[in-house]
Amino acid sequence: MAKLRELLKATEVLGIQGDPGVEIAGISYDSRKVQPGDLFVCIKGFRFDGHDFAPEAIRRGAGAILAGREVGVTPGVALVRVPNTRIALGQVVSEFYGHPSHHMRLIGIIGTKGKTTTTYLVKSILEAAGHKVGLIGTIQNMIGSTVLPAERTTPESLDLQALLATMRREGAQYVVMEVSSHAVELYRTAGAVFDVGVFTNITHDHLDFHENFENYLTAKTRFFTRLSETTLPAGNTLKQRRAAVINADDPHSGYIIERTSVPVLRYGIKEKADFQAREVAVHLRGSEFTARTPAGEIRLHLNLTGRFNVANALAALAVAYHENVGLAAARAGLEGLAGVPGRFETVDLGQDFAVIVDYAHTPDSLEKTLQAARPLTPGKITVVFGCGGDRDKAKRPIMGRVAAELADYVVVTSDNPRSEPPEAICRDVEAGVTTNGGPRGGYAVIVDRREAIEHAIARAGKEDMVLIAGKGHEPYQVFRDRTIHFSDREVASEILKQLNKAKLG
Repeated sequence: MAKLRELLKATEVLGIQGDPGVEIAGISYDSRKVQPGDLFVCIKGFRFDGHDFAPEAIRRGAGAILAGREVGVTPGVALVRVPNTRIALGQVVSEFYGHPSHHMRLIGIIGTKGKTTTTYLVKSILEAAGHKVGLIGTIQNMIGSTVLPAERTTPESLDLQALLATMRREGAQYVVMEVSSHAVELYRTAGAVFDVGVFTNITHDHLDFHENFENYLTAKTRFFTRLSETTLPAGNTLKQRRAAVINADDPHSGYIIERTSVPVLRYGIKEKADFQAREVAVHLRGSEFTARTPAGEIRLHLNLTGRFNVANALAALAVAYHENVGLAAARAGLEGLAGVPGRFETVDLGQDFAVIVDYAHTPDSLEKTLQAARPLTPGKITVVFGCGGDRDKAKRPIMGRVAAELADYVVVTSDNPRSEPPEAICRDVEAGVTTNGGPRGGYAVIVDRREAIEHAIARAGKEDMVLIAGKGHEPYQVFRDRTIHFSDREVASEILKQLNKAKLG
């Protein structure tokens, strides 16, 4: 319980109607979940406006309403008006939970690709250094080794603050989290004070939301601008050191560096940087390189393959350096990570060809993944992929063209079609596949994803690779009227078992 006026201490208030001393039992932005004595925060969404549901919240017993405009309230219910309810929600909830991010080091990873893997690498390093670490991300949320479900890359601010409060109670000293551009634009991280921000890269993605690349870049940059603007109560010595860790190899890194005032640590493979990789070697089951750092040089052997994961490891090394973690612990953490679900994940049942599951779902990520796969594959590469429905349609033919240019054989299939006909999505992708005459070995359009994977595996020869791209770790497939359990890794494993059984029989 907390008094309404106490919860509003860090929030810009335009006006209060009613008793500011009313006791608040909880906070909700979903009128269906309001309990007696709650503060209901009116959030304007893409389809519904929470202001329209204030009467329902009051009927359910809300003691106060926080809104961006006037709404009708009954006697005894307080009304607080603020300029932006999304910002206010994060601030109020942070106050309600005792500002959990003020008591832990908070590291945010932002970028089109590499966020998930980098969070796992940083977590592994910090744990090797003896710290208890929370993780918030696309695949799952974790407190130490305890796994919690994750509904979106970055939770809504109310859910984020509740999660941070739980992690604090469990003794977490660090929280490493993915920060999506949507989260920045929608103020989901409002009320959370970050100590380190990591920029991995920016490529074509989420333009259905941001409308154009300039807006997308601005959203990612805004995270680093806010990183330097946040103030803390006097006397907090835990969070006085901040830094931005920036990928020098990304052509937009300079734009971000110019707009943040915190110290910057650069990492890169091609460009000159504070954390530089040299003598890089990659193979199917891992990679190795020498990292040159301000603390000295170190030779590393990762269980993660691909030059992109070398870059992710450099980012994690930079975070470790800023957090005063020595090279020995950093090596233990990096080399001790066995892998990340759905990120260039090998499905190996003893077959004489490679099967890889990867989350690549943008033109650039598919290109980078196929480029990484080529030197690892003595034989031919078959790629199986589709595109999600109700999302950026412009990338569909681009991904088709990329696949046709870099793979030997292409299987176009369904991803998460959502409300769109999967056949129509496949046609959009196919248009790109055939742009320059198609892939050298041909292509197929098989809408059923299981059949598509089976087709690709059935035609694989010795030393070939089957790359199943797009869904990675996701254990579901979303259709217009239903969501079904579907895991690329599980399906590939089942098909390989059947194939092995048939060979033995």
